[in-house]
Amino acid sequence: MSKITIDQKSVKTLFSEKKADFLIPDYQRPYAWGEKECQTLWDDLFLFAFPENNCDLFNGDDEYFLGPIVTFKNDEGKLEIIDGQQRLTTLMLLLRAFYAKYGSMKDDKAIKTSKMIEQCIWKTDEFGDPDKTALKINSEVATDKQKDEFLNILKTGVIPDNASSSYANNYRFFQQKIVSFQSEYSDWFSKLPVRIMNNCILLPIEAESQDTALRIFSTLNDRGKPLSDADIFKAQFYKFYSSKGQKEEFIQRWKDLEVLCDSIFHPITGTPMDEIFTRYMYYERAKQGIKSSTTEALRKFYEKNTYSLLKKDETFDNIIDLANFWNDVQNQSVERFSDRVLRRLFVLNYAPNGMWTYFVSVYYMANRNAAGSLDDEKFFDFLNKITAFIWAYAVTNPGVNALRTPVFAEMINIVNGQPVTFEGYLFHTQQVQNALNNYVFSNNRAITKSMLTWWEFQNPGQELLSLENALEIEHIFARKRQELEQSLSNPRNIESLGNKALLEKRINIRAADYHFADKAKYYLGGENSRKQKREGTKIKELLDLAAQISDFTEADIVQRNAKIIFGFIDFMHGNGLLSEE
Repeated sequence: MSKITIDQKSVKTLFSEKKADFLIPDYQRPYAWGEKECQTLWDDLFLFAFPENNCDLFNGDDEYFLGPIVTFKNDEGKLEIIDGQQRLTTLMLLLRAFYAKYGSMKDDKAIKTSKMIEQCIWKTDEFGDPDKTALKINSEVATDKQKDEFLNILKTGVIPDNASSSYANNYRFFQQKIVSFQSEYSDWFSKLPVRIMNNCILLPIEAESQDTALRIFSTLNDRGKPLSDADIFKAQFYKFYSSKGQKEEFIQRWKDLEVLCDSIFHPITGTPMDEIFTRYMYYERAKQGIKSSTTEALRKFYEKNTYSLLKKDETFDNIIDLANFWNDVQNQSVERFSDRVLRRLFVLNYAPNGMWTYFVSVYYMANRNAAGSLDDEKFFDFLNKITAFIWAYAVTNPGVNALRTPVFAEMINIVNGQPVTFEGYLFHTQQVQNALNNYVFSNNRAITKSMLTWWEFQNPGQELLSLENALEIEHIFARKRQELEQSLSNPRNIESLGNKALLEKRINIRAADYHFADKAKYYLGGENSRKQKREGTKIKELLDLAAQISDFTEADIVQRNAKIIFGFIDFMHGNGLLSEE
């Protein structure tokens, strides 16, 4: 069990301790508090120190809780701040603003107050005298260009007139507040900083390791944006590229990558940047020959051997290249991909799980040429094969975890230049046919839309659709019709694949509860009763049905269902996934 130290402390006690040596690490986000947050803090502290605007109502035993500070002691003995960077930084600026004022005053209370503040801001000798070159806090925030400005403010109390960072603006704000306070409440002036230092409470939580500290932060923080794995990786890259004299170039490339990933990925958990690191991780796992179906947490994988993978020249370049590849997939780039490949990628976007994205990432990284291109014929064959396998596996072996074992083995084959065969995981024809016949293709199962998308794009006349299209599942023989007429001899046919198709959401809403002849009008489009143009569907099969038949009956459902199932089995056979035994 990880060791955690928790000990409530006043601002003065925490900051003035000999062990107080705080570090804002390079993976933290830049300082973000502005005047609004500083105004709130000032108002809260004032109301606490002078209840009901009365200095004498303050009880020396009262405490004001400022929040937790989560840290861990790094290898250099410094307390790396995982949570609390914003409030610690702001408190330091506030204390420094008080010190700038009190340091020039000669009365006893001012001198004593200055002495208290000195012990909070600077490291001191055994007599309590400050070394004004040694601050109690340091910042290494990777992309914060003004961090040196923060440290200079603490050291000197002076800011250039043209300084415009959040540090400088907040420091000026506190200076102005202190001047106004002194002018309006001169009799109370000596009490405010003392009451802040003695009676405002922080809850320092010191964890044994960075990992434990991050877990604590995630548990405590239900409002702020927690540090992602990618933030930790950014820090490692920053150190690596700084040592090569490429710090500024790295910062810009990282920002560009963040913007790109934000536009491509929308993961349910984690950040868009975490997603690209995850997809790249599977390529590196395959290169290392890792077949285990148990995947390590993202940061655990990259932190091996003190983040050695992130200290290689090619890693960041590869990740950027992979992100650009997925951007072209998302944008359906005709410059990079042929129409037939784009059609296969469209179908895979409706896969029953996300494993295909890792599979394709590994394939791309292992087979790209110097220009980032893939052999179209081989890539097309690969996409067909993994579509057939993933779809069949979703029906016969439900659950993405079951899919990992065969896919991880094939990822290793890919990086070793071997063809993808799924040897050892081939299907028997009767097994697949029975599974498809008995499977309940309800709308809430992802594989239902997957099968329908595959089927619609088996039609050579089906045009490529935009990935932005909102497609829903259409019951060609309406459920409402069955409820009213009870005309199906087998009620299960209403939910069979033979009765379902893809249809644009805007049309699906209007065509929901009509007889087929009425639905066909919506499929085909044209003019409505008010002579307004109504766009039809782009699903070729529905257009053909609407043009060729006047009704869609139970016999049509059964026949179409058989066509889909036998068509899929034939697709599997064509991709070499059916055993001859």
